[in-house]
Amino acid sequence: MSAAAETLKPEVDAAKASVEQMTHAANTAFKDGVEKSLAALAEANTHSKKNLEAVVASVSAAAKGAEALGAQAVAYSKSAFETQVNAAKTLAAAKTPQELFELQTAYAKSAFETYVGEMGRMSETFSASFKESLKPLNERVSDVVGKFQAVR
Repeated sequence: MSAAAETLKPEVDAAKASVEQMTHAANTAFKDGVEKSLAALAEANTHSKKNLEAVVASVSAAAKGAEALGAQAVAYSKSAFETQVNAAKTLAAAKTPQELFELQTAYAKSAFETYVGEMGRMSETFSASFKESLKPLNERVSDVVGKFQAVR
């Protein structure tokens, strides 16, 4: 039996070497796959963190814009109320219907012009706030699109 074992020894050694090579190759492939998966997860984590930061920055900018609009509305309301009180006093002091009509017409014209001007300012504030709140989100979208295009 020893002669038969000696005869088969090269084939057994070759088979053993083949199995060791396949095992090593499988281990290496598995290890590489795990490392690539972990790297992809880390990158996805980074993207998620940046996306969350962009959302927070966007909401913060929107809140600042809403605060600015609120402050503008309060200031306009206060100013309009004071103007209305003064107009009422002036109208009450009118001596003739003609004078009352002229004062009321002047007040209406002035109030309308003031209102239109204020709405223009509020519209500008809203537009600027909207652009500012979308800026961080647009940057994230541009970054992701750029990465997808780079992969293509």
